[in-house]
Amino acid sequence: MTAEPARRWGSTLDSVVVYAQGAVCRRLARGRVASDGRVRVTGLPRSLDPGSLRARVLGAPGVRVTEARVEVGAEPLGTGTPDELRREVERLGDEHAAARGRRDRQLGLIEEIRALHPVPPPRRREDPHRRTPVDAWLELADFVDERLAGLHNRLVELEAALRNVEHEFTVAADRLARASTDAPSAHLETTVCAVLALDGSGDAEVELELEYGVPGAVWVPAYRLTHRQGDGGGRLVLRASVAQRTGEDWTGVRIALATADLRRRTDLPRLRSIRIGRSQPAPAPSGWREPPAGLVDLFSGYDAAGPGPAPTALPAAAVAGPGAMGAAGGYASDPAPPPPPPPPPAPAPAPAPQGYGGPPAPAPGGYGAPPEAFGGGMPALAQPGGPRPGESPRTRGIPFAGAPAPMAPAAPGRAVPPPPPAPVAGPPQPSGTELDYAALVLCGPDEQGGRRGRLFPGSPFDPVAVEYRRRAEAVAALPLPGQAVRPRKSAGSFDHRFDATARADIPSDGTWHTVTVGEIPVGLRTEYLCVPSVEQTVYATLVLSNATDQALLAGPVEVTVDDDFLLTAALPTLAPGGVRRVGLGPAEGIRVTRRTNLHESTSGLRNNTTVLDHRVHVELANGLARPVTVEVRERVPVTFEPDARIEERADWTAPEEGTGPDRHAPGTRLWRLDLPAGATAALDGGYEIRIPTGKALVGGNRRS
Repeated sequence: MTAEPARRWGSTLDSVVVYAQGAVCRRLARGRVASDGRVRVTGLPRSLDPGSLRARVLGAPGVRVTEARVEVGAEPLGTGTPDELRREVERLGDEHAAARGRRDRQLGLIEEIRALHPVPPPRRREDPHRRTPVDAWLELADFVDERLAGLHNRLVELEAALRNVEHEFTVAADRLARASTDAPSAHLETTVCAVLALDGSGDAEVELELEYGVPGAVWVPAYRLTHRQGDGGGRLVLRASVAQRTGEDWTGVRIALATADLRRRTDLPRLRSIRIGRSQPAPAPSGWREPPAGLVDLFSGYDAAGPGPAPTALPAAAVAGPGAMGAAGGYASDPAPPPPPPPPPAPAPAPAPQGYGGPPAPAPGGYGAPPEAFGGGMPALAQPGGPRPGESPRTRGIPFAGAPAPMAPAAPGRAVPPPPPAPVAGPPQPSGTELDYAALVLCGPDEQGGRRGRLFPGSPFDPVAVEYRRRAEAVAALPLPGQAVRPRKSAGSFDHRFDATARADIPSDGTWHTVTVGEIPVGLRTEYLCVPSVEQTVYATLVLSNATDQALLAGPVEVTVDDDFLLTAALPTLAPGGVRRVGLGPAEGIRVTRRTNLHESTSGLRNNTTVLDHRVHVELANGLARPVTVEVRERVPVTFEPDARIEERADWTAPEEGTGPDRHAPGTRLWRLDLPAGATAALDGGYEIRIPTGKALVGGNRRS
């Protein structure tokens, strides 16, 4: 009893890698190992994936971990557990209910006073007419008005108090809903620990590293760009908006962000060889062995004790499986599965005393799983219908928990079901569930249908764990910040990882928190772009060049020029070595003017060719105090008619072919020029369209 506290180690969360959805956490624990080598590491979240637990020993080459499994328990909360926010919500809820009750009672009084009105006594036919007591009626009206005025004044005060209490209650309830899920929500605390077995530790002090995956964590990138006009570079700070509801607060941890999908399979496919002949590869060894002799008589004493007490009918919510806690345990497991159908009739064994549950059924199966069949096919389920050819009943494998049970004999008057398919010859082929020996459960004496005393795969379903994971995965539905893009969508077919330079704190509240990852060196230059044929306005752009070996994911970027915040733009995905433009809006200091002229004539020996001469004149004026680089875009017609020819007469150039957003429209032409401060420039260009005289352009020849 004294060794148990020594085997219970606390752990500290050291680092977290946040993926596109989900995260991998790394915890460190240090302590002295007991003589039996068993260690319990506490502090794990309730939403972790049990199959993702990994453990290893740091700094001790001779010590290794031989077993690692997850264990769930429940403990009562201590008196010092912080619960002020929940108690505040309960107090404000009571005050809100009391204020609402006072307001409702005041409304009732107002209705009672409002219903007061004079009622004359009934008049009989022989009675003469009475005089109306006007003074009494007026006194009653004055009384009602006075009382209603006082009651309405009191009602105004009560409604104001109700609104104040309702506002405080709503704010407190919202704070509680957004509070960290690291604190327990009941009077019992559910604890999750990792049970480890160490080999070769002796009595030394060792350090353990635990790694596990949790759902309920998402992130999106964001940037802050600082640039000074005239400089050829800038500072691009990568930030991340992270939201998590994993059930544990990330306090002072190293954060890394990855674009990979945590749920994607990473195991390599195996292609088995097909061999002809007697020489076959040796099968992989497994833990299967023949069942022990006398398994049928194992429960003869239990059966001889007589029938047990009749089970009491319990509500469905109170029925719990073998892994459930008590009524105050904090969680429940699956309801007990119904007993399987009875097996087909078999030769009766040796007579045994009649007892609770009837005579024991024959035990044709073992409690292990044999190796895979020769030839390397896919794993198959054990056939419960009977022994295979050349197989003794003692060496048959057992069916797993989800296998179809043998069918009972059909009742008279009913159709006989078709016989099961013929079993495949050869030794039994266990499934992956049957080979998971850590998940096998020994069936008790109350099981029927040949399951008594045998190992069957247990049910991995835990409703409480499923509920925790459902709440954790709800963060994937959070609305994204403005202009944010999911990293899995912007990364494309490549995966990237970004490591934060400093430790960060991210509570488990399911809201977005900003984390600074680091500074990324980028090349920057300011260029101005205009398309005067569409709009006679010059736009300022920042040309970003990524010289690093990591991609810049799409996301919002806050642009600051000369220490003044300019705007928040959308940064596209920038691959390593790529160049992209980011628009900054119109540049009011640069003016552009475009004029066109069309002259139509004929040429040729018989004037059989129509010549459409288009002239384009563009003027630029730089009103800024610094030189600028302007790119002017024009468009030349493109034809696929063999009779039409287009001849260009300008010093513009055709752009390079691009892909995606950098792809230009067919016929695009560019002018690039440097304008000094306060200078003007004129650009002249044009093209001729030559078509046969009997033909015309669609929409008329005089279109610009």
